[in-house]
Amino acid sequence: MSKGSFSSIGVSVGVHIVLLGALAMIQMNLLDDQPDVIVETVFDDERQQEEFTKELETETEISETKNIQTGGVVSTQVGGSGAPAVQQTKIDQSETLQDPQIKVNIGSIDLPGEDSLSNDLGVGAVTGATGEMVEGYGAALSRLTQELIRLMRQQKVLVVWLFDESESMKDDQKELAQKFHKVYEELGIQQKTDKELKKSQEVLWTSILGFGSKVNTLTPKPTAKVNEIRAAIDKIAVDETGEENMCQSISWVLDNFGTLANRSKRRLVIVVVSDESPSDDTKVEDAITKSQRFNAPVYILGREAIFGYPYARYRWVDPEFGLTHWVWIDRGPETAFPECLQYDGLHARHDSFPSGFGPYSQVRIVKETGGIYFVLPGEEQNLTGAGANDKRKFDSLAMKEYTPLLLPRREYEASRNASKFRSKIWDIIVMLNPHIHKELNISHWHYPIELEAFRARGIQDVAKAVNAFTKLGQSLDMLEAIRPLRDKESSQRWRANYDLIVAQCLTYRVRLFQFMLAMDQHGRDFPKPSDPKHNRWHVSYRKEKMVPDDEQFRRMKGFFKIKESREEFLKTLQDAEDRSNQLYAFVESEHPGTPWARRVAYERSLGYGMKFHSSFWDPRYANLGKKIKVPKF
Repeated sequence: MSKGSFSSIGVSVGVHIVLLGALAMIQMNLLDDQPDVIVETVFDDERQQEEFTKELETETEISETKNIQTGGVVSTQVGGSGAPAVQQTKIDQSETLQDPQIKVNIGSIDLPGEDSLSNDLGVGAVTGATGEMVEGYGAALSRLTQELIRLMRQQKVLVVWLFDESESMKDDQKELAQKFHKVYEELGIQQKTDKELKKSQEVLWTSILGFGSKVNTLTPKPTAKVNEIRAAIDKIAVDETGEENMCQSISWVLDNFGTLANRSKRRLVIVVVSDESPSDDTKVEDAITKSQRFNAPVYILGREAIFGYPYARYRWVDPEFGLTHWVWIDRGPETAFPECLQYDGLHARHDSFPSGFGPYSQVRIVKETGGIYFVLPGEEQNLTGAGANDKRKFDSLAMKEYTPLLLPRREYEASRNASKFRSKIWDIIVMLNPHIHKELNISHWHYPIELEAFRARGIQDVAKAVNAFTKLGQSLDMLEAIRPLRDKESSQRWRANYDLIVAQCLTYRVRLFQFMLAMDQHGRDFPKPSDPKHNRWHVSYRKEKMVPDDEQFRRMKGFFKIKESREEFLKTLQDAEDRSNQLYAFVESEHPGTPWARRVAYERSLGYGMKFHSSFWDPRYANLGKKIKVPKF
């Protein structure tokens, strides 16, 4: 073999040795850089349900330990996804829950732990919480203290409290003033153990303001003295205009305290205490935009919204005669626009059923600004109507599927109108809205005790009943036309809306016919009042139904323009009643532990029949608007 051949072989061997060495080094580096693998079970038996809905502790003693929690990552999609519609199934029926899957989280083993993340994540990484259930102001203040401590670990804070000046808030303000010391006492305890909190400086300044039609400043300048804060809360007046300009008040705070916060290098935080929806909710987006510009989170302590309805009824006793009055207050709904019927079969709704969520406008503000909406307990002494102070708690896991779509109203409306299913339901809600169509309101109370006056009022309400009966029939035709779209609907919330509304429309037609029968029979028989002092008739629900004889049916046939025979028409109504009962059972099984199921329980408890009773009405009520001036709530 020639010398040249040995040289070529040597070069080739050398090159291959170098390449193999390089490849070996690459393999070693890949293995060295590969992070350790952390395995986590998705539905571990020990996992708390806090990741779905968090319920705060009822303990109201001063906390002596630190428990700081951060929220999730900021998202631009709030309350619902803009993704294409997909079929949803109930969480507790999902295969994921029935057959636990293994989720592998691959990350560096040296990442900070949960306790470090809780302390060190900035507020920019925290999204707003749409609702945390609390058992009172004590628990809410403790949770709020944790939030303030988290912010103060980065910089000093100026917190501005906005108190609703409505009549219905006086008891709440008194309770809050008594428990306000918790914030500063827990802060003092924290300063002793937390190295990052300045012990020698006033890291928390507080200003107290009242709001109604305008903002009233109750602390001359920000303070850290609890006695001054309590005294300021005691000075909160009652705004007699009845206006709840929360959104404008938030903007006012940002304009008047933003510069002070920047100059003193403090983080501006706004806390609103209110039991009603804002009167100026058309300015919600303005308040959100300005709060985001100032990087000021908004926290709200408030009540649950009324289920699918803007109003609740509040008991007020007038000081002149001591008579009880029921006034409307704004307390909802939980969505941008109502998604339930505003009608109860005779008139505008008088119930106060809780929705499980805060009012839309308030929840949207805290969600977009990085705050928290604290849902205070439902036991309110002066809230009236069916469902008021309902102690029944909704299933937290079930309610996760029914979270309202918290988009801006314009986007919400566009999203709803893009769906034939949802837009038709909305058309029916509008068509059966007694606040728009006054002729749907039948006065089931205060019928005159005298025969001729009773018949005159009865004729008016008979016409209203016939009109409502016809509209309900039209609504059922519209609902039947979109039935094929029901199972294609991606939102469990809208499916529940559909199911409940169909059942209610069927029920209300049966009840209206029973109302007509009761009106006809009472007007003809006209019995004596059960008590000589009684001076009014009113109609109420009952389980037993009236069955018209041939003569009474002939009269009803003329009113309703019925073409069927007596037997055929009564069978149609019986079929409607049977169908409504089937649908009520379906709602309870399909949407258990939700406000829809709670409403079904109420509807079923009333029965389908109607009956007149006599009662006493205090003549002094005639002074309403004269000697009795009801304050605006």
